Amino acid sequence: MSFNTSLSGLQAASIDLSVTSNNIANVSTTGYKYSRSEFGDIYAVSPFGNSPTAVGNGVQVDNVSQQFSQGNFEFTDASLDLAVSGQGFFVVSQNELGTDRSYTRAGEFRVNQDGYIVNNDGKFLQAFPVDPVSGLVTSTSLNTTSSLNLPPSTGAPQATTEVEIGVNLNASSTDLDPEGFDPSASNTFTNSTSSTVHDSLGESHVLTYYFVKDALGSTTNPDDPLDPLVNGDPNQWQMFTYLDGAPVNVSAGGNAIDHPDPSADPLSPIFPDITQTAAQFNFNPDGSLASTLPALISNTPITLSNGADILNLTHDFANNSTTQFAANFSVNTLNPTGFSTGRLTGIDISEDGLIRATYTNGISTPMGKIALGDFPNSQGLANVGNSSWDETTDSGAVIAGEAGSGRFGLIQSGALEASNVDLTQQLVNLITAQRNFQANARSIETANTLTQTIIQIR
Repeated sequence: MSFNTSLSGLQAASIDLSVTSNNIANVSTTGYKYSRSEFGDIYAVSPFGNSPTAVGNGVQVDNVSQQFSQGNFEFTDASLDLAVSGQGFFVVSQNELGTDRSYTRAGEFRVNQDGYIVNNDGKFLQAFPVDPVSGLVTSTSLNTTSSLNLPPSTGAPQATTEVEIGVNLNASSTDLDPEGFDPSASNTFTNSTSSTVHDSLGESHVLTYYFVKDALGSTTNPDDPLDPLVNGDPNQWQMFTYLDGAPVNVSAGGNAIDHPDPSADPLSPIFPDITQTAAQFNFNPDGSLASTLPALISNTPITLSNGADILNLTHDFANNSTTQFAANFSVNTLNPTGFSTGRLTGIDISEDGLIRATYTNGISTPMGKIALGDFPNSQGLANVGNSSWDETTDSGAVIAGEAGSGRFGLIQSGALEASNVDLTQQLVNLITAQRNFQANARSIETANTLTQTIIQIR
């Protein structure tokens, strides 16, 4: 009887040694959770209750449970090194289809040859779908997650259709004659600024605005001597637009103005004029924009020589704080739509798990939001190695959600969760397990001595 009791103690101590040794071996494993041996005594019970002289039958290992306490963070320079601060597991899949899921706290991710984000075991990181503009999650069901794929480019370019622009025109500027405007002579216009626009092929073009403080003014009734515009309106400006150095007209409603042709030979005795339609700005006495002609400033359709679609541009000055104050000329807003094809330059991951890909054309695109999973009983998960676990009946069904919502923690980019093994504690456990093994071995030795004594009785 004592042999079996001591043997059970040897087996339990041996398992405890193995568990402790495994913890020590994984002290540097990212996302590793240490295990703990849990023991229970073996006690024989008769059908009619315990005997007052009954002795226990030894010990058994009831469970080897993993402890999911938070490990320390180790900060890195890689944006795809991720850690969860709080509850939750990263959801990874064996394939890009998002099936056969497992769960991990190890966030050592990278981009594979096909552009997918995978961990060091080659499993695919899963993400919730998001709105391509706002980045808001459209579904938090794991059945709708997909493997995160980063395309190398933004795809088809988009032509510019509108330029949001707001400027301050200096009210103290000298009046000029719009009919003398020449873009090659800086003394014939008051101010200028430029913007880059794109055509349907993604090719960039330089759009230049020239502002002329109008010395002549204009009126619909020039014969009326009481009209103040005849003698010049200090609150009126003309704006000319050029694309790649060539004049482009403002659509119907602007002012047709004759001015020198900048492409003409400057040595020619005759200086031909061109007629260009300009936009007119009228300001209130307080410097605010009163009106524009036309009301909606746009260019006539622009035909390009590179085979791209006709370019139609509108210019929104009215909604972008265009003013005429006695201050230096300044551009307050300049935001054209459209973009060319861009190459992937970087990845930004917010603390709520939203992944944005940035490209050389300045576009930042939401790609998805990292899916997190949690369980009613994390210790019921099945360990499948590589710091990963599978769902089981004991763990309960997975609960999916976004980082920073409900029970889920936040995601730290550029950090890894280290093993939660306390090396000092494990070394003490190792000594304790060794002592337990030695004590049980001594019990067997003592029982053997007693048996030999009994055998030798004659």
